[in-house]
Amino acid sequence: MQDIMQPLFEQRTKDVIVRVEPEYLAEQSSPSDSRFIWAYTVEIDNQGAEDLTVTERFWQIADSRGQVQEVRGKGVVGEKPVVKPGEVFRYTSGAPLTAPSGMMRGTYTVQGASTGESYNVDIPAFVLDSPHEGLVLN
Repeated sequence: MQDIMQPLFEQRTKDVIVRVEPEYLAEQSSPSDSRFIWAYTVEIDNQGAEDLTVTERFWQIADSRGQVQEVRGKGVVGEKPVVKPGEVFRYTSGAPLTAPSGMMRGTYTVQGASTGESYNVDIPAFVLDSPHEGLVLN
């Protein structure tokens, strides 16, 4: 059995579950220079019956000061992984912010091997709360 992380954030679209676990990287951050660095580990869990290729990604990154960045690109971490039924593809990437906190969300475009169908899989919205931000109640 595969070791599946215990996610803080999880979203299901069709037969695909995306899990995300963010981590603040204090050793790479410099709050006095308004540099707050995050790593996030993503799992793409294919619970369907066909191979899926992750062909594109779209991220929306918003910081607590209202700045929003959008990132689009082919595949993830420099590849277009094929996730077979019952398998989990896991990768870790990073995001810099100029504010102490923020949030990220997005989509992956996946394509089924047998049907050729492409569709978007939601990435759950997840928060990036560093220890340098005061508590905010929503």
